[in-house]
Amino acid sequence: MIQTKSVVDSICRVNPDIEVVIQRIVTQGDKDSNARLENIAGLGVFVKELEDALLDGRIDMAVHSLKDMTTEISVELKLAAVTKRIDPRDVLISREGKLIDELPFGARIGTGSMRRAVQFGVYRSDFELCSIRGNMDTRMRKVTDGEYDGVVLAAAGLKRLGLEDKISEYLPTEQFLPAVGQGALGIEIRSDEEDIACIAAPLNHLPTWHSITAERAFLKSLGGGCRAPIAALAKVEGELLYLSGMVGDVGNRKIIYASEHGAAVDSEGIGIRLANNLLAMGGDKMIAEVRQI
Repeated sequence: MIQTKSVVDSICRVNPDIEVVIQRIVTQGDKDSNARLENIAGLGVFVKELEDALLDGRIDMAVHSLKDMTTEISVELKLAAVTKRIDPRDVLISREGKLIDELPFGARIGTGSMRRAVQFGVYRSDFELCSIRGNMDTRMRKVTDGEYDGVVLAAAGLKRLGLEDKISEYLPTEQFLPAVGQGALGIEIRSDEEDIACIAAPLNHLPTWHSITAERAFLKSLGGGCRAPIAALAKVEGELLYLSGMVGDVGNRKIIYASEHGAAVDSEGIGIRLANNLLAMGGDKMIAEVRQI
């Protein structure tokens, strides 16, 4: 709801004569807080109900965390704008504010993400990685209650909630690449609504748009909604875009990394090329193994 209000505030600043009404819609992903994220990842469980509301006319815009959006969007819908990305990094919240290298041998780390689990497992093979679901308060409470030595969350969510002071360490993207689209918000509308598109257009942040286009093209080319641990982060510097990506093997605690760069206007092509490189490096076998689980 906080992220939706931030988008509404931006719309109202640009269009002071427009009245905007927020309609809260609870998604299946919010309802099913006990399901393991790796079992529902890529299924659109955090966006489906919102897209249904768009399609039947109950709402005119849907605000999504881009990392929750599937790579395939109905032809009746389109991504109209992407807001400026805030911090895309993952963070560690630990007891006594310890850094990752200060955590004890065999520390219990809570995460609901296979992507985070494999990267943590490669960085510290002694960690016990535990599946965790629930809102941020629930996850952080498991640390203060002593159930876990630390939990891993997205910096963006904590910052939007004003909880930056809870962060023990920002994890470097060199070892801990974020989820595709992490830290950015997407505004989805019906494809034929030009008036609504015009309202959304001023909110589009072009460098972020190029970045998430590259990341989502990368994910789609690797199989889109598959449950494999996949991560990517793109950065725009001037007219160039730099994209890093990885595919992981949880069972063997193995990761393959690669990077690609080029003109920002060719963001989709950069994402496809990087995906093809990783597939040729063995990513295809890693993804195939996860699909069989």
